[in-house]
Parts: sequence; C-alpha cells; structure tokens
Amino acid sequence: MNTNGRNKMRIKLPRYVQTVKLVDGQVAYRFNPPQALVDAGVVKREMYGSDVSQVKRIAKQNNDLIDAYREEKAKVLNITKHSKVNDLVRLYYESNDFDMLRDTTKADYRYLLTILCNSMGNRKYSDITSKVAKAAYEEWVKRGVSFANHIATCSSRVFNYAIEMEYIMFNPFTNIKRKPLAKRKVVWRHEDVLKFLDVAYSDFSTRNIGLIIQMAYEWCQRLGDMRKLKWEDIDFDSAMLTLEQSKRRAEVFLPISDDLMAMLRDQHDDFGFQQYVAPHILPTEGVYHPYAMQRLSKNGRAVMRKAGLSEKLRLMDLRRTGVVQMVEKKVPLPNIMSVTGHANVASVKPYLKNTYTAANEALTQRNVSVQSNTVSNIESDT
Repeated sequence: MNTNGRNKMRIKLPRYVQTVKLVDGQVAYRFNPPQALVDAGVVKREMYGSDVSQVKRIAKQNNDLIDAYREEKAKVLNITKHSKVNDLVRLYYESNDFDMLRDTTKADYRYLLTILCNSMGNRKYSDITSKVAKAAYEEWVKRGVSFANHIATCSSRVFNYAIEMEYIMFNPFTNIKRKPLAKRKVVWRHEDVLKFLDVAYSDFSTRNIGLIIQMAYEWCQRLGDMRKLKWEDIDFDSAMLTLEQSKRRAEVFLPISDDLMAMLRDQHDDFGFQQYVAPHILPTEGVYHPYAMQRLSKNGRAVMRKAGLSEKLRLMDLRRTGVVQMVEKKVPLPNIMSVTGHANVASVKPYLKNTYTAANEALTQRNVSVQSNTVSNIESDT
C-alpha cells in the first residue's frame, strides 16, 4: 500500500508555509506571511522547493525574523495582553499599513479612530467582543449611518492589523452587519446655497468651509475632492480646474467662473503658502491639513442651523443638486458626464427622473384641464 501521500499530509508545516500543487502534479511549498510584515520589509513572500527539510530550515529563519520584529514592536509600544484599545490604535499608527495611506486619508482615519477611542479606548482589547463592538456601532449610527460605517471600517483595520501581528486572534468588528444607506433624492434650492454661503463667509472660522461648498456646488463635485483640492490643480492663467476624482480616478477639466476666480485669488493671497486650497483653519503642529469629512459635516451643519436651513438638507446633496439642475436645463448627457466624471450613461440616468421641471413640462404638454367643465357644472346647478 502506497503511504507516500498520507505521509505528506501528516507533515506539520511551519507557520505561514502553504502547500502548492504544481501543474505537473508535484507538490511545492510557499511562504505566505501577512501583508503587514511584507510591507514592513521584515520578510517576503516566496516559493520554496519540495525538499521539506530545506523548507523547514528557511521558514524557521523567516519566522525568527518575524518574532524578533514583533517583540521589538511590542517592547517599543509597550503592547501586552493587558493593553487597551488605545494601544492598538497607537500600534496601527506606527504600521506600514497606515504609513502608505494618503495624507488626507490619514487625517480622516485619525479623526474616525478618535471616535473609536472615545467609545472604548480605555478598555482592554481582550475584552472587546462582538457584542461590545455592535453596541458601539449602534451608538455611532445615531450620528448617521455613513458616519457609523466609516468608523467601523477604520476600527476593523486596526484589529486586523493586530491580528496580523499576532497580538489578538479575533476582530470584533468583522461580524457587524452594516446598515445600508438610504437613497437620497433631496436637492438644495439656489437660495439655500446663497444663505449658507452668506453665513459661512461672514466668519473667518468657517470661511474655508464656505469655499469648499461653493466649489462643490459650482463644479458639481464631491465634497471629498473639494476639501482635498490643491493649488497645483488650479490654472489661474487659463481659468481652469484639472481634477482627478478620488472615487473613480476620472479626470475632469472644469472652467472657473469670474466670481469664483476672484475668490480663489483672494484665498491664494492668504493660504498660498501651503498646498491646500481650503485647509482646516487650525493647523496641527504647524502643518495645515484638509478638513476631515466628519469635521466638515459637523461644522457645516452648524452653519446650516445658523442660516435657518431645513434639517433635511445635507452637504453631500450638493453634487446631486447640480446634476439635477443640468438635467432640468436639458444639458445633453455627454456634457453632464464631462462634468461629473461618470463613465457611462446608466450612472446619470437616475437623475433624469422625478424632477419638478420635467413633471411640469409633461403635464403642460398633456394639456388636460377639468376646471372649465367643473366651473360650468357648478354654474348650471346654481
């Protein structure tokens, strides 16, 4: 009886070593450590041969390097089994996973992870169960579903990194069922935008928020792109914005109106010494950063209340508002797509339905009225 197959199956492979079946049916081995360790340059992923003794020897050398790296990290950051969630967040900030993020994304993550730390930062990470994570998520949902989902995503990345570093074995945020975002159809009236801008520009502390909103409204762009806009994206000589959108990487080329150009020139006089067009007014350690999305929403909401605007409005509705306005003005779809950066007509078609202008035009063209008959019947009865 041939027992070679069984013997191979009984081989206890070193940590992170996987069996690979080759095209010719032979078996080889691959060293496949967590991505965080590869990004940090501790070890690399590589194929080994089929010699088990050699595989074990090389894998041991690599795993010794991994253990030494983790022990040094834990020592420097003082990570123990009694450490708290705050410590895990601090560990994540020191990781290559975090370091490779864009500066603007880092600012967003720091803001969102501050919310995590406020919720459970002083608790031992070993005490954070799925039940605890879900309870925190439900509290965050009270401040908005999108807000809660973003925090849960960032939190999950922190715990996943801790798993890769083998400080923990379980991510309590993995099994949280995220609530879906309701499809919004709310649009701003032009006079609402003007009220917002009047209030925002009247106070230096909210001036840059006003500019972000004005640019988002005039150019029909996402707030995320406008808050991160850099001076290098603006051609003052040609009065043109060149923007690579962060969501789909589409590149759009947009004209700058005379009024907006005048505002941008004034803005450049005050903030041209750093890279962002409308940075957060208060620099962090002397460095200016874009507004974090949640900070922009919070401060923008305060401006809206001061302006007496409806609670139904959201800043994120401005892009939809602009598209609906273009649809109502019967701008051809290809032209609209050149502004929004949409890659296909199907993405724009939802904006074609249920606009007041379209409904009014349809009913006017239908030209059906019952008023004259009703009035004549009433007159005859009297």
